[in-house]
Amino acid sequence: MKIFGTDGVRGAVGKWPMTPEFVLKLGWAAGMVLGQGGRRRVLIGKDTRISGYMFESALEAGFSAAGVDVRLLGPMPTPAIAYLTRTLRGSAGVVISASHNPFQDNGVKFFSATGEKLPDSVEAEIEELLESPMTVAAPNALGKAQRIDDAGGRYIEFCKSTVDIGLSLANLKIVVDCAHGAAYQVAPRVFMELGAEVIRMGVEPDGLNINDGVGSTEPDALIGAVAAHQADLGIALDGDGDRVLLVDADGQVLDGDILLYIIAADRKHRLGYGGGVVGTQMSNLGLELAIKNLSMPFIRARVGDRYVHESLKQHGWLIGGESSGHILCLDRHTTGDGIIAALQVLAAMRHEQKTLRELADVVRIYPQTLVNVRTERKIDLDNPQMNAAIRQVELAMGDTGRVLLRASGTEPLIRVMVEGEDSAQVAQFAQDLAGVVRDIAAR
Repeated sequence: MKIFGTDGVRGAVGKWPMTPEFVLKLGWAAGMVLGQGGRRRVLIGKDTRISGYMFESALEAGFSAAGVDVRLLGPMPTPAIAYLTRTLRGSAGVVISASHNPFQDNGVKFFSATGEKLPDSVEAEIEELLESPMTVAAPNALGKAQRIDDAGGRYIEFCKSTVDIGLSLANLKIVVDCAHGAAYQVAPRVFMELGAEVIRMGVEPDGLNINDGVGSTEPDALIGAVAAHQADLGIALDGDGDRVLLVDADGQVLDGDILLYIIAADRKHRLGYGGGVVGTQMSNLGLELAIKNLSMPFIRARVGDRYVHESLKQHGWLIGGESSGHILCLDRHTTGDGIIAALQVLAAMRHEQKTLRELADVVRIYPQTLVNVRTERKIDLDNPQMNAAIRQVELAMGDTGRVLLRASGTEPLIRVMVEGEDSAQVAQFAQDLAGVVRDIAAR
């Protein structure tokens, strides 16, 4: 059995593993493993998908059967559950979310008592226990459930505490797009309470519209709103609030690579940060060169914020992230947080007295084309046909480009990425390689 991907368990609702029966047993197995020791209490939060109610009830029953108490947080961003797990002294935190996926999907991911992603060894323990028959604690030892009513307020205060107490966002007009997701209540309030004029977007969840035409994966609506309201910038979160991208006053999208550079440069110039920066295999070559121009080391981890986190811990560094907008500032939080990352960028704007565009223009982003090839079965990309095609592209680009092929950790996709100086050439090479992948998959 291998149910855990790079970000917990995820799949289509009603199909294994995202069935109520399986999630019930997953809650029991996780309770048996994570509820060991003195603290037998877990926190459960969710995004706004209609299926969240069903899976919340299933997890609650599973944890109760394992003798573990449950604290229900309701719709809350993923990083909020990580924070509240620590402060409310839970033995673990659980998030019901499929992040940026459409409402038809859902998932379950876990945080440890310290608010960090579970190590592979603990996930393996849970998977092993799922092979065993489910047991039920004695009637007097069953877990109890309780709702936490002030979770949102606690998290808002925490977000505000990650910037200097004197920071004011007064005279900034910001469009905040919450993707009809988990941050729809808390995110606008954070920026408003710091003084900004906030135009709310994506704050009317109906259980079915999460990430639908809004949020960090579909920024066109935010670009239009920034122009229509003549805003200084826009902030787009994804469905569970752990990713972010920004849009400047001219409608230009700033992805995670540019945001990561702005935060790193601010830490270096203002605080004398002496560590390095961790990106991923997908991070743009322009980010790598810009970070090195700051005289800071830069390394690449595997794709997935958990691997960025692992690399940061190994090197004793604090700042890392992904192009997709997962930004980790370990001097502020234990996990990637879209609201907190946006606040760090806004703080840099105030410290430098510059616009978002002025801060972003330092980074020269190389043209990059990403083609997702959907596959119905697992395919081996390490074969002579694929290797020959990749070598041909790499020879054509020389030292000014990169090629990366990888299987998605959350969807049945092969991601083909080509990066180089010439956008037309890059796009053609990406389509050529995607065609080879399709040919291999069709056999």
